[in-house]
Amino acid sequence: MKNYTITVNGNVYEVTVEEGPSTGAAAPRAAAPAPKAAPAAPKAAAPAGAAGSVAVTAPMPGKILGIKGEAGQAVKKGDAIIILEAMKMENEIVAPSDGTIASINVAVGDSVEAGATLATLN
Repeated sequence: MKNYTITVNGNVYEVTVEEGPSTGAAAPRAAAPAPKAAPAAPKAAAPAGAAGSVAVTAPMPGKILGIKGEAGQAVKKGDAIIILEAMKMENEIVAPSDGTIASINVAVGDSVEAGATLATLN
């Protein structure tokens, strides 16, 4: 048996692969997920430790084309914060409520998965 540590979409998994007969590939057996490593620091300018109580998440996987807001900026519900390209369409990611942008967690050019936290609001 061989043990591997694999990271998929930021989740770390310990995987054990049993060596089988030489007639085919061995079937991997995934162990329980290992504890996550410390989260990466935000890529955009934000004060250290700044995290808002309201997360603004990506509704679909895509690429960040633009950032319309910045940390400390007041926003109203429905104001565009980030432009996300998905399936060759530009989608405005808007503020879910009134508040102040606490952090922007992505940079232009980043690829994100559905559900990834793009920004936080207070």
